[in-house]
Amino acid sequence: MWIADSWKDYEVIDCSKGEKLERWADFILVRPDPQVIWDTPRTLPGWKKKNGHYHRSKKGGGEWEFFELPQQWDIHYHSLTFHLKPFSFKHTGLFPEQAVNWDWFGKKIRQAGRPVKVLNLFAYTGGATLAAAAAGASVTHVDASKGMVTWAKENAIASALGDAPVRWIVDDCVKFVEREIRRGNHYDAIIMDPPSYGRGPKGEIWKIEDAIYPLVKLCVQLLSKKPLFFLINSYTTGLQPAVLAYMLGTELRNFKGIIDAQEIGLPVSSNGLVLPCGASGRWEAL
Repeated sequence: MWIADSWKDYEVIDCSKGEKLERWADFILVRPDPQVIWDTPRTLPGWKKKNGHYHRSKKGGGEWEFFELPQQWDIHYHSLTFHLKPFSFKHTGLFPEQAVNWDWFGKKIRQAGRPVKVLNLFAYTGGATLAAAAAGASVTHVDASKGMVTWAKENAIASALGDAPVRWIVDDCVKFVEREIRRGNHYDAIIMDPPSYGRGPKGEIWKIEDAIYPLVKLCVQLLSKKPLFFLINSYTTGLQPAVLAYMLGTELRNFKGIIDAQEIGLPVSSNGLVLPCGASGRWEAL
């Protein structure tokens, strides 16, 4: 398992009874987590002295309950700064477990010794975009949500990357890739963090089990002659690490590289365990 253990502003303090107790900078949140199926005693004070609690509804969805939590606050990871705010379906605008991938590809970009063009699909609020830009890459950031792209731009400014070479694109990711193929554009690295289910700006339906492999096949056509890396993230339980590795191995067989895929996770400070948070598949050039 790849573990995001370099955070100072974030930690999973404890987890029990379907929920996790987290510290986001100076604020304590309780949020649901389907992986937490154990029932251990909640003895830590944070369970009672929290700033926000997302309650799941038995009918689906849920709602936030707040206790002296600001509408927005900041969290830092090395040189990066992210604006956080609680919004729909328990999210805060950042997936901290992805820091383990930011560190991995950031090092590859810095050591490449050449200009690196990165395509970041389903780019959300820009965590991977900013990590790649901070490492020296030029990035094309694509997300179907205008609000998420605006949020990512604000994170870039907060991280002193407002003038970094980033193209901000609001578009359906599949249609954007198809147009880039027709334009003859190429990238040295591709990152994709697709949702399990979603809709594009014009109502396009995305279901990861049906759509991820065709998208990988398309994206391979965008790779430069000497690609640096290809990263796929999945939060869908049906897509195990081995599935991600097989997709990459099948479609990148004509490039010299190595493939690895693992679960990604976050350390739990109260007990030394690691909370699994999805999976990542990585191809990197030899």
